[in-house]
Amino acid sequence: MISKHRQLFWFFVICMIPFQFLKAQTQVISLKDALETRGTMIFFRHALAPGFGDPTNFRIDDCATQRNLDKRGREQSREIGEIFKSLDFSTEIVHSSPWCRCLETARLMDIGPVELFEGLGSFFEGHVDQQVTLKLLSDKLLTISNRAEKPAIMITHQVVISAITKLVTSSGEAILYDPKRDTSLRIRLTEND
Repeated sequence: MISKHRQLFWFFVICMIPFQFLKAQTQVISLKDALETRGTMIFFRHALAPGFGDPTNFRIDDCATQRNLDKRGREQSREIGEIFKSLDFSTEIVHSSPWCRCLETARLMDIGPVELFEGLGSFFEGHVDQQVTLKLLSDKLLTISNRAEKPAIMITHQVVISAITKLVTSSGEAILYDPKRDTSLRIRLTEND
């Protein structure tokens, strides 16, 4: 028979699991503090692009066949870039998914040259192979984390961010990811976030 103390202990543990999960989901770091970390990456979900998925005639080499940023998404991208610039941050490379909405987000942020990276492509509708994509990305994350430099900036899709960080993001939201510790923190871009 289980003692009352042990029953209370297990009751407490079982009750605390959801709270620990919620706590992990809501931990936040300021962009300023995130930029001071080393060997990490900042994942951004592309800015606002109305709709869901991509049209059936999708082609990676033709932006007219993709879901793209709207006016609000372009403004959001520029605003994010201005926040980085207000913190005197620029980078040698902004890594971007080959999807037009990600490339446009990265270019409008204007914080460094944009480099297309296949390891950030969306496997949501099977346009790219998930295992191949995540292997490319994992290899890149390992290389970046070993350099212990300022955070790498990566513009990608919800499914990619979720696969790596286990967090769900909205358009234009950022996550700080530390691959050595396998930890993820939401980034507060401004005091109003």
